[in-house]
Amino acid sequence: MNSQETGFTTPDYKAIEKEITNKNSKFYYPKLMERLTKNDTLLTHEEYRHLYLGYVFQPKYDAFWKSPDEEKLNTLYNKEKLETSDYDEIIKLSNHSLSDFPFDLRQLNYLSYIYHLKGDESASKIASFKFHSIMNVILSSGDGKKCETGFHVLLVEHEYALLNLFEIKPNGQSLVKNCDYLSFEKGAYNIDGIYFNIEKMLENERKSLR
Repeated sequence: MNSQETGFTTPDYKAIEKEITNKNSKFYYPKLMERLTKNDTLLTHEEYRHLYLGYVFQPKYDAFWKSPDEEKLNTLYNKEKLETSDYDEIIKLSNHSLSDFPFDLRQLNYLSYIYHLKGDESASKIASFKFHSIMNVILSSGDGKKCETGFHVLLVEHEYALLNLFEIKPNGQSLVKNCDYLSFEKGAYNIDGIYFNIEKMLENERKSLR
């Protein structure tokens, strides 16, 4: 798929897997992951692409991943007003969650906001950079107009993170071939729905059932 003409590049998972397992490649996965963990803001779009899409080949990948701190975090998210003392607790829990799954978009988005409230602008920028870099990988993986060109995601939660970013509220979800189709209210937007390619999630699901 030529991205010049279409604005996106359909992921070639075989090529990605080859690169991330090659010790001499600049996309060698352990090296990329180390840079991500160390908050390297010089990671390029292509490097993020290999990180995000290449995660499906990591033994830790779980299509049903949930944050180990989900309950505690939800309690804090749902508070009417956050106390200053809540900031450090959220930062601690969010970072713990991200150490388990570095592509937790919800925590990255929230961390950026909490660091900002705390006045730590450099940490806020790093979390924001990671969030947007991952989002850009998803947005560059398809156009969402049909299943064949669906956006590629690691988790269902990432479908909703993308819609949140555009302030779109879906009113239905259905499985179409190897895609999740999120439909919108008729006429509310200039399209009636978006396709997400979940082939790697489905493969992962089958593996975990074996």
